[in-house]
Amino acid sequence: MVRHPLGSRLVPAPGPSPPLAPDRLDPLLRRLLEEDVGTIDLTTAACIDATATGTAVVATREAATCAGVTVAARCFELVDPRLRPAPLAADGAAVGAGTPLLRITGPVAPILTGERLALNLFQRLCGIATLTARFVAAANGGAAICDTRKTTPGLRLLEKYAVRCGGGVSHRFGLFDGILIKDNHIKACGSVAEAVVRARQHAGAEVAVEVEVERLEEIDEAIEAGADALLLDNMPPATLRRAVKEVGGRCPTEASGGVTLETVATVAATGVDFISVGALTHSPRAIDLTLELE
Repeated sequence: MVRHPLGSRLVPAPGPSPPLAPDRLDPLLRRLLEEDVGTIDLTTAACIDATATGTAVVATREAATCAGVTVAARCFELVDPRLRPAPLAADGAAVGAGTPLLRITGPVAPILTGERLALNLFQRLCGIATLTARFVAAANGGAAICDTRKTTPGLRLLEKYAVRCGGGVSHRFGLFDGILIKDNHIKACGSVAEAVVRARQHAGAEVAVEVEVERLEEIDEAIEAGADALLLDNMPPATLRRAVKEVGGRCPTEASGGVTLETVATVAATGVDFISVGALTHSPRAIDLTLELE
């Protein structure tokens, strides 16, 4: 399975993506429920008989790649352990418009209390997975599509999971689990080589070091200084091809900078190993999901 050189040890390689561990998921969902529900759902408490029971179904109104069904299910379980959510589609599955994704059975009141948070997360994660799947398909196997740290604060765990559900690859999870030397680091150090040498001396051999290069003449300097991978930043396709040829397989290469669905195939055809796309997590369109009581 392909893995980015800086791929976090906390975030597994791409799909089928394993379920999110409860010890990491539950504290996050509890914080989000506290934000939304607080001490009481006033509307539900006023309008719904506490003894009423029923079933609700979450379905998609449009074609999508499913991501977050387990997250939404866990939301309902944390609202009320009497609820029994049953996934009807798997994370990572391509689903058509009208497909039921999740059934929830139990007391009606907590179903309505958990509805908004569950749908907010489910819609966003499906949107990320769907956009990722489109990039993966457009790249046509020419390069792996990977995420970035351009995620919604507090939701990085979930959003990177959704990328993997869409067939993408995880980059480093945070600043603590991989070294990526960017242009401002290089400016502060004085040169590409000096930045790489300092990083390698500080981190040792166990931590991968990737360095951003903006000019072809920086490639040999970075590799000879000990870089494990190169980030080829904002290079046009012709320059990317020359850069890949210059690298000559000595280390993995990653293209970055404004890659779109319209340009990703051209970028992939240059021979780079990875294409990082910030838009996967910073600007996906939420998938239109609905929850209806039966």
